[in-house]
Amino acid sequence: MRSGARRAEPRICGKPVLKGALHVHSVYSDGELTLGELRERFLRAGCDFACVTDHADAFDDERVRAYERECDSLSDDRFRFLAGLEFGCLRHMHIVGYGVTSLTDSADPEWVIDHIARAGGVSVIAHPASNAFEWIESFATLPNGVEVWNSKYDGRYAPRPATFAVVGRLRLRRPDLRAFYGMDFHWRTQFSGLFTLVDAPDASRAAVLSALARGDYVGLKDGLELPSSGAVPEALLARFGRIHGRSARVRALLKSVRRLSGRVGATIPAPVKAQLRRLF
Repeated sequence: MRSGARRAEPRICGKPVLKGALHVHSVYSDGELTLGELRERFLRAGCDFACVTDHADAFDDERVRAYERECDSLSDDRFRFLAGLEFGCLRHMHIVGYGVTSLTDSADPEWVIDHIARAGGVSVIAHPASNAFEWIESFATLPNGVEVWNSKYDGRYAPRPATFAVVGRLRLRRPDLRAFYGMDFHWRTQFSGLFTLVDAPDASRAAVLSALARGDYVGLKDGLELPSSGAVPEALLARFGRIHGRSARVRALLKSVRRLSGRVGATIPAPVKAQLRRLF
């Protein structure tokens, strides 16, 4: 057991690992919770670390330094924040830079991927749109990974099988490219049960980023462990497809209701919005 641990540790194949949350937002950009509130929330969930990735366009150099300082001040031997950024790119693509807080003016995704690599971070294309798959596969510079399950965009119940297929094809060109599992956590009532178990000696930036780059982790959701390779059985992919299809239809219906209420001047009560966020 790691020094200072006070609870039963998560394990992969009997080996103790670190539990963390990937792709988390705070009030530094468009999240509802402060870093202090996020720390307490993820500590209660049994996490050792969280990779915060607030939107790069919310920062200038001074604000980045404040962000880094607060992440450091709230980190100790119980829990650690790894400060990073989410970069907005052309065609609404977003790329997460785990462990990277250096800014760039470029919106070219391949430039951003290279920028993250030069800064020693881990680059992950976040919640890729289905109509962007072909474009991603045309990139000469590939990222460290692609988010195959984003529980904000894909929903809490199942990811899209097609994203796993894209990862499989990209790995033919870059075998060390990984499948990532991100919360994209923003709201107080949002589902926050998609975790990552990392095989690392500690929760330092170097150790966690190295493990993510090597693929020494699994995604974890309700006891289901999902590999960093993205290679999951066909039966599970088929199940994901059925569940995601049902969930997507419900989500589309709810969006239509919201648009219609906006046109007629009605508003959805805040408690109802909170419940919808909790469910989906």
